[in-house]
Amino acid sequence: MLWSLTKVIFFVAIIAALALGAGMLSETGAAMRVTAAGWEFTIGPVQAVVLAVLLIVAVWLALKLLGLINATVRFLNGDETAISRYFDRNRERKGYRALSEGMMALASGEPKVALARAQAAERLLGKPELTTLLVAQAAEAAGDRKRATEAYKVLLSDDSTRFVGVRGLLQQKLADGDREVALKLAEKAFELRPRHPETQDLLLKLQSDAGDWSGARATLGAKLKAGTLPKDVYRRRDAVLALQQAHVVIDESASIEAREAAIEANRLSPDLIPAAAMAARGYAAKGDKKNATRVLKKAWGVMPHPDLAAAFAEIEPDETPTQRLKRFRTLTALHVDSDETRMLESELLVAAEDFPAARRAMGDLVARHPTQRSLAILAAIARGEGADDAVVRDLVAKAIAAPRGPQWCCDKCQAIHAAWHPICDNCGSFDTLSWREPPASTDTPTGLAELLPLIEARPAPPPSEPPTPEPLTPEPDLEPEPEPEPIPLDEIVRRAN
Repeated sequence: MLWSLTKVIFFVAIIAALALGAGMLSETGAAMRVTAAGWEFTIGPVQAVVLAVLLIVAVWLALKLLGLINATVRFLNGDETAISRYFDRNRERKGYRALSEGMMALASGEPKVALARAQAAERLLGKPELTTLLVAQAAEAAGDRKRATEAYKVLLSDDSTRFVGVRGLLQQKLADGDREVALKLAEKAFELRPRHPETQDLLLKLQSDAGDWSGARATLGAKLKAGTLPKDVYRRRDAVLALQQAHVVIDESASIEAREAAIEANRLSPDLIPAAAMAARGYAAKGDKKNATRVLKKAWGVMPHPDLAAAFAEIEPDETPTQRLKRFRTLTALHVDSDETRMLESELLVAAEDFPAARRAMGDLVARHPTQRSLAILAAIARGEGADDAVVRDLVAKAIAAPRGPQWCCDKCQAIHAAWHPICDNCGSFDTLSWREPPASTDTPTGLAELLPLIEARPAPPPSEPPTPEPLTPEPDLEPEPEPEPIPLDEIVRRAN
């Protein structure tokens, strides 16, 4: 408010000063006499002021005209002038308008229109960092892969757009199924932008698919440093990759390195069951049974699993069933109410031929949660107790139709795997397999029909043949058919598992 009042007062003061000066000039009565080329002019004070103003305007216009003539001559010579800048601004306006229209057409699902406008913008603007990417995307959407590839290659020539060009070529190679070249491009993209989350995930997947576990672990470390991966998730996944390194080393028959990698995987994630089993086997191979037992006991305390029990049995392969039952109390004393512990203890008692104790160890498991394995164990117990064949056959029939129980299932696509893998074979997800019961829709019983003649200790009936006439008189040399030998109970349990 005060500033506005000040400006008004200043303007009024200037007008008043000019009016006062004009009045004083008009009252003086003096005149100015000018002689030029024989002519004499008498000019009053006011006329002199007006003439001076007109002279200044004329000089200014003359200078502007001379500047225009000079700019025209320079424009014709190809120099940058105001005229060229005018045309450049006009060209730039048209280029940006074409670029905007191309972006809108691409977003509207009109790739051909977008490609035409992008090419026009490229011609008008001459800024590949703005227009070439739009050309590439529009060409790809229009199905012109060759034009898109050329555009992506143009982006490689500039440092500011090189990452975009590499990423575009990478997506093309993935679409073509060329994963070897895609891996090299992903490594280059990761080198340009090591903190880019999408590039990190894609490179990790390609390295895992290619079996480059050491490279995958380096990429995983970069994700941790970039802050895109929580530390607990990093430790778990690093353990998975270390475990896969151990598998590769085992395949190359380098047992020392295999033990080291397996033990490192178990150290990184003690609850990773395959790592615990492999680490225990590594300790056992060195003769370190104490550490092997410690690793398996710790993992069993997290979650009982048949693979842990199998690795625990390998620590003392030559022990008797009674000795094994006693040694396994290190595991069976943990999680005594879990289904896996009950079935493990029952199997050990069956192997020791203590069938009543094996039945007590099963408890109400079969009634509460019948599975193929629990019903097969119960059939072995019934046969060991001398039950009728009809009872054994009934249990086997129930086992055939029963669900299989916990399995390695993918948490993302629910696919079932016979063994643990770091990557789901169905959906390609990383570290999504967990030991649990699959949904009822995906749990398809495999059937235990092969156990029926095993538990009954009878051979399968031969194929039907045409009847032969009975001899009128018995043949003296005919010997009775021998009875089939019973199958050992430990073989029954092994086949049931």
